[in-house]
Amino acid sequence: MAATATQRALLIDGEWVETGDWIEVRSPYSGDVVARVAKGGEKETRRALDAAERALANPLPAHKRAEILVKVAGLIGKRHEEVARTISDEAAKPIKTARVEASRAMSTYTFAAVEARKLAGEMIPMDSAQAGEGKLGFTVRKPIGIVGAISPFNFPCNLVAHKLAPALAAGCPVVLKPASQTPLSALLLAELEQEAGLPAGWLNVIVGPASQIGDVLVEDERVKLITFTGSGEVGWKLQERAPRKRVKLELGNSTPVIVAADADVETAATKLAANAFAFAGQSCISVQRIYVERASYDAFVQSFVPKVEALNVGDPADDETDVGPVIDADARTRIAAWIEEARSSGAQVLTGGEDGTLIKPTVIAQVADDQKVSCEEVFGPVVIVNPVDSLDEAIERANSTRFGLQAGIFTSSLDSALRAADRLEFGGVIVNEAPTFRSDQMPYGGIKASGNTKEGPAWAVREMTEERLVVIQR
Repeated sequence: MAATATQRALLIDGEWVETGDWIEVRSPYSGDVVARVAKGGEKETRRALDAAERALANPLPAHKRAEILVKVAGLIGKRHEEVARTISDEAAKPIKTARVEASRAMSTYTFAAVEARKLAGEMIPMDSAQAGEGKLGFTVRKPIGIVGAISPFNFPCNLVAHKLAPALAAGCPVVLKPASQTPLSALLLAELEQEAGLPAGWLNVIVGPASQIGDVLVEDERVKLITFTGSGEVGWKLQERAPRKRVKLELGNSTPVIVAADADVETAATKLAANAFAFAGQSCISVQRIYVERASYDAFVQSFVPKVEALNVGDPADDETDVGPVIDADARTRIAAWIEEARSSGAQVLTGGEDGTLIKPTVIAQVADDQKVSCEEVFGPVVIVNPVDSLDEAIERANSTRFGLQAGIFTSSLDSALRAADRLEFGGVIVNEAPTFRSDQMPYGGIKASGNTKEGPAWAVREMTEERLVVIQR
């Protein structure tokens, strides 16, 4: 039986398990205790891997996996407000944004169900070579094995769904470690997967110290793939420590967007103000750097800043709130220090800054490229706006980062859009939309320091399978 709403157990081998130790989940806005979650560690993780190993030995047919995924999507819809409130309560995500995340999780499970039904290999034209005459060749896709999944705090429902749903579609059992700050959405998804008919052992959720849970996932040879979303420092170390595993990393960014001289400035300002500060900028593709061609710079700033100042900042439970707090006091202190560093170095803070326990949406102009708010990932409600003399300069400065997840450009010129798409060194280039845009069926992932994989069910499912060649002599 599932634990109560204010006290949650771990899911191991189809059972809800209490360990005797507890982690308090606190609201980043009020500081109140939202729930207590059982604290797991090495012992619970190894028990979960034992369960996953048994599940792998009893594979589910594709139609059954697809049926479960469709049922989960339906259950999220049925309990949509509960899912959204859980996201909002634990992450302090504004409730209207949390509702969008819940709806996106439905889409993620739905798209994964499609992939489960059509997952297949391909025919090999054997007789295209003399040696292949008289032979029939084809490939089949087999589950890679047990998946170890590690998810972050910022999208506690949909980023978990992007790990769980493709794994089930591919036929892989999962041991999931959600962020200890926001584990409740993951546990609720696990509850819904059980309700949808997922057999014991196919999903196990362990909340606790990364040093214990992550070490087991890295060291245990039964884990064939690790999927990690989070900081680059942690992610690349995981890959170094597990060279024989498939380690799929979705990491950070310092997201740039270019506003060309021929852009619709009002549209660009409206879209960027609405998207740059969603969930207080705590997204890997949150807009951070805006480069505006000089002819449009003043008009853009004059339109953009009032739109930013019009955003409602406050209680995430309020339907009118656009921007809530960052995840904790340490993040708030760091972001405030980066803002002050830029100010002290001659940049202009046009609006925003620290305001008690909140950081108001902040716009900083004339920022040098070596300032942390420019070259590092802020992961907070901070945007810089700099003038540039040409599209070439804008592209060069956009690329002047070790990151490469997603970038954007606003322009009325197809030639400029295609030039940017060709020369911007990012995994995705978004034209005439904020580069914060993501739809859950699209390929999503970065290059350079931003990662080494593509998410989106169609791509993730294939990462979680291995291709096997079959050749038959006719």
